[in-house]
Amino acid sequence: MTLTDTQKEIVQTTFAQITDADAFAQSFYTRLFEVAPEVKPLFKGDITAQGKKLIQTLAVVVNGLDNLSAIVPAVQALGKRHVEYGVLPEHYDIVGGAILWTIEQAFGDAFTDEVKDAWATAYGIVANTAIQAAYTDAAD
Repeated sequence: MTLTDTQKEIVQTTFAQITDADAFAQSFYTRLFEVAPEVKPLFKGDITAQGKKLIQTLAVVVNGLDNLSAIVPAVQALGKRHVEYGVLPEHYDIVGGAILWTIEQAFGDAFTDEVKDAWATAYGIVANTAIQAAYTDAAD
């Protein structure tokens, strides 16, 4: 799975257009808990603070798309930390779906198939990197 230059630009441009990060994060967690209520107990702290971490993490990843190898260690560490919180590999697909849904809500008609594919590809790369580090290395 690779990200084209056009897809990188789409993800970076659309992320930059998110004007209310707190509302975006709140919408994401509302959706996540609607579609997967079983993951809610994994979030033990203040959900507003968690939302700020989500946006910060997305910013690091989105800004790092031009040099993915530079963010791989951070993504791998994030994946390993999430194991400690009880995150399972299948949770990554649920989170990805909630992220795409949230972006779609934020952009409405501007959420084209091209935008969806770009975000899905970027998220897939990040999720696979985190999963591989967290669950493959753990077996070593």
